[in-house]
Amino acid sequence: MKQELKPRLYKLKTKNTPLSLLISTRNSRHKPLVHFDEEKGYNRALRYATNQKSIFEDEQDGHVIVGAVVFEDGFLKTKKEDVVLQKFLSLHPDNGIVFEEVDTERDAQEDLEYINYEVDALIAAREMELDQMEAIARVALGVDVDKVKTAELKRDILIFARNNPQEFLEALDNEDIALESMVKRMFTENLLSYRRKNREVYFNLKNNKKRMLLVKHGEDYVKATMSYFHTEEGMEALDALENKLLS
Repeated sequence: MKQELKPRLYKLKTKNTPLSLLISTRNSRHKPLVHFDEEKGYNRALRYATNQKSIFEDEQDGHVIVGAVVFEDGFLKTKKEDVVLQKFLSLHPDNGIVFEEVDTERDAQEDLEYINYEVDALIAAREMELDQMEAIARVALGVDVDKVKTAELKRDILIFARNNPQEFLEALDNEDIALESMVKRMFTENLLSYRRKNREVYFNLKNNKKRMLLVKHGEDYVKATMSYFHTEEGMEALDALENKLLS
């Protein structure tokens, strides 16, 4: 596929960009610089030479002037005539890891997707029922909902939706969020209790103090209780405990 002739801008992906960064331009033991050629079926050594038409060592002649590739203040500008350099950068092993080509259309699309996520999340957060807010706050944010006012809860949910829209929307669609919140309430309101360093879970009802389940070593007692409630026996216990919560 023929490369489009146009100026290209590249940027470093690191957060703290150095004043200048020199990237490798030739293959070596210290820094392997190879590209797997699918047509030929083997790795080919790369080398950027200012006096060569190819970036592959096996296509270059004996007189090679190796060029330097330097990012200044995190950026590298190339002209449309810099075809060899642009090809070299496109196949460089650090492309996509250390640096990337600036693509304004792609960046705009990513920004648009994020904004849409943010709008959807904020609308969903504003229209949530209080019990949904409590469930997400209890599970995703680790908030003790019994100790916060409704206005504080709504504010925290909106902030969560604004700052982490995708995570918020995923939590909203996660059926286990509601179950986990309910299980935590059962322990908070003493309908269930745990003993022996969280290894055993017991009913804590007026007429039922029996052990409900054993928690496997290394397993969280809340997660273990959730798993139990997915069993046929556990579903009956869940119905009974849920009725107690709602009464």
